[in-house]
Amino acid sequence: MILRLSAIGTMWLLTFKILIKMMNIAGEKVFNKLDKARELTLPSRSDMLIRSASVNQFWHQNKDLLVDAWQEWEESEIESVGLLGSRLLAPSLREAVEAAWDDPSKEFAVRELWKEVSSGVYTCQFFDPERLIELRTYLEKAWDAKIPMRPPYGIVLNRSGAMLDKRSPGYLAAPSFQDFYNQLINFYMRPIARLLFPEVMGFDSQSFGFSINYQPNTDTSIRPHTDASAVTLNINLNLPGESFTGSSVDFVDLQTGKTNSLSFTPGSAMIHRGNIPHAALPITSGERTNIVLWLYGKSGQIPNQLGTETGLPAEQRWVSEKHEQDLFAPF
Repeated sequence: MILRLSAIGTMWLLTFKILIKMMNIAGEKVFNKLDKARELTLPSRSDMLIRSASVNQFWHQNKDLLVDAWQEWEESEIESVGLLGSRLLAPSLREAVEAAWDDPSKEFAVRELWKEVSSGVYTCQFFDPERLIELRTYLEKAWDAKIPMRPPYGIVLNRSGAMLDKRSPGYLAAPSFQDFYNQLINFYMRPIARLLFPEVMGFDSQSFGFSINYQPNTDTSIRPHTDASAVTLNINLNLPGESFTGSSVDFVDLQTGKTNSLSFTPGSAMIHRGNIPHAALPITSGERTNIVLWLYGKSGQIPNQLGTETGLPAEQRWVSEKHEQDLFAPF
């Protein structure tokens, strides 16, 4: 009997060792994506700036690896970066938006928060300045994760520039951030855009986003341009006390031709139609960090942008809709 039990025990021990070995092998296959992503050789800066075909090939070849790496990174960092959520938004905006979702007739409270500062350009306190540290801590760790991220084209490729939407290979694919990003688009940006610019209805099913950082020695400005969007939401991520000089945004009033110069404060946002010419003037000291979100229709379609009022009832703005995302990316 003793010998028999000993044999059974030996069999269980051998089985346990085999299981542990199999788990370790499986673990190596699953949990080495982060290291593999960090070992990738990025395309050269010059190739990225001229949009070489090899650059596009690099991001597409490695898109699945990078997505897996971001999930692994977040699992290992979740205790230090925390989860992102609506608590980061300015209480006045969050409460007004939540009330409008419950009862669309209360959307006037959302409208009153957005002040028109140039023709077709509105500003509002979007993030709570006192809680921005949570988002910035998350993003700082993501930017330092050494996982390759595709920067927006046309910049000097500093560490804070990244694509945010999954339609862009090389995007910031960390699951918590993507949940937060989609909440900003679907719960906040889309109904607010419909409230301020009714003509975007039907041209707001697709999203696009990127982050950008302005510094005197890298990316200092952006020349006058219009956006390939129906609506653009530009949100500042500077913390209180993170001051900068310069870097105002000039908007051209399409009705008068006058240029209006506007500046960001920590957590503030500007929202405008994509066809309004604007430019970021040179930054002269400090840094300015923003995320920029776009809405447009299928295959990049945008409305005629004449700003005509359509008289839509509020109930049509505050509705949850499932929009199938296409693969069109403006850049």
